[in-house]
Amino acid sequence: MYYSTTYSSPVGTITLACDGNNLVGLWIEGQKYHGNTIFENIIDNVDLPILVTAKRWLNRYFAGKKPDISELPLAPAGSKFRQEVWNILCEIPYGKVITYGDIAKKIAVKINKESMSSQAVGGAVGHNPISIIIPCHRVVGTNGSLTGYAGGIHAKIKLLELEGIDMSRLFIPTKGTAL
Repeated sequence: MYYSTTYSSPVGTITLACDGNNLVGLWIEGQKYHGNTIFENIIDNVDLPILVTAKRWLNRYFAGKKPDISELPLAPAGSKFRQEVWNILCEIPYGKVITYGDIAKKIAVKINKESMSSQAVGGAVGHNPISIIIPCHRVVGTNGSLTGYAGGIHAKIKLLELEGIDMSRLFIPTKGTAL
């Protein structure tokens, strides 16, 4: 059984979903893959403790604080590869960005391979079901392109600016998946 509630944020309405004990989803309205990891009916329930805790976490985040990811029990559904990528995302500190290539190198070392595809990493990052909290918005292209954010390029920019990221070397691509 899954439960959900909504949260009004500076980047739009957010849907939070849980299994009763763990957060399993956080999607910005209009986000690609919205709710795609939940295959059962979702019951609206704004009073479950995990949903209340997640809203408080978001309140602090959008107030410019730096709440820790470990404060929330997370259970994103995905393959072992995607879980590995999402774990790396959780290690990216506030105010920092990492490239898809950097993540690919970390995954290659972790699974004892010579190399890993940045595109495969991009697919895993794009399918992150708990956006913002698992900070996929902190991933950029090697050249500084703000590409690949399923929540939309403008939401990505707002989140990065909120976290105090130096935007001077980053740019909006003229074409690609972020638009």
